[in-house]
Amino acid sequence: MISKALQFTNEILDQYLKNRFALDESKVVLNNLIESNGSIPEINNNKVVMSLINIEKETSKPFYIRHQKLQDGNYADMSPSERYNLDVLISSSFANYSECLKFLDAVILFFQVNICVDSGSFSMPAGLDKLEFEIEKINYHQMQGLWTSMGAKYMPSVIYKIRLVKFQGNEIEGVTPYVGNSGNLVSA
Repeated sequence: MISKALQFTNEILDQYLKNRFALDESKVVLNNLIESNGSIPEINNNKVVMSLINIEKETSKPFYIRHQKLQDGNYADMSPSERYNLDVLISSSFANYSECLKFLDAVILFFQVNICVDSGSFSMPAGLDKLEFEIEKINYHQMQGLWTSMGAKYMPSVIYKIRLVKFQGNEIEGVTPYVGNSGNLVSA
């Protein structure tokens, strides 16, 4: 699901930038900022680069529902779904600094307009129902630490949290029979 969520976000952001700037070529790439040998990937040149920097489990309990109703009226006991939040660094990697800022502005505008995407407004991949986007507040020292730990030189960037990527094993652990009212009422 992580790959599907990131690929989908990459595609809709890229389409938005293509439409906004009347472009024929893709400008968004899902990639590392730095190769394992310390070099900058060629594919990142003159692109907006999306990089996964953190995954955290959502611990809100309302998502952990074990019983799901089946078509025959019985209930399946399933392992609860787990939801995760993905922190994504979006960097503007252009040779021209004005282009960096222009594309970063457009990225922020895209996420401001599309706070939430769901299957009602987008054709989402199987298994994804809804993604919510929230800008991450990070101070100068945290940003410096992030770029240093990646071994990269700073580029204009922003971090967004993609909320509620759901994992469901769909393994049925048991079935609970439906017990209903037979319609015969006993009066006192």
